[in-house]
Amino acid sequence: MRYHYEKPTIYLSMYGKRYICDHPVYDSCTLFEIGDKGLAVIQQRYDAETKSTFWTEVDAWLTDALYVHPKFKEFFDKRAGTCTDGLWPTVTIRQIMWALKMKPLQKQRWETVFDRRDI
Repeated sequence: MRYHYEKPTIYLSMYGKRYICDHPVYDSCTLFEIGDKGLAVIQQRYDAETKSTFWTEVDAWLTDALYVHPKFKEFFDKRAGTCTDGLWPTVTIRQIMWALKMKPLQKQRWETVFDRRDI
């Protein structure tokens, strides 16, 4: 039995798009839009050369699994909003996976978390 979400061997990335912005935490994210509402999803990365982390868009192999999940629309309706000054409401990949009751990605030693709901 798998305890963590694993990358499939074959996948499509039809939903969500890369969105470039001037957010204080990240420069790019994966944006899901339905009508005039949107939700930005970010994932943390690690740069071994500089030993630093940064936030960016979600892996392409995760976008469709999130969007087609039966509970995605309910989560989207609760957390999504309109664009304000070029910024959308934002969640981390872990926040959305836990909310959807998906198996989480395996946690890395270098990962950090936000201590508030809103990013």
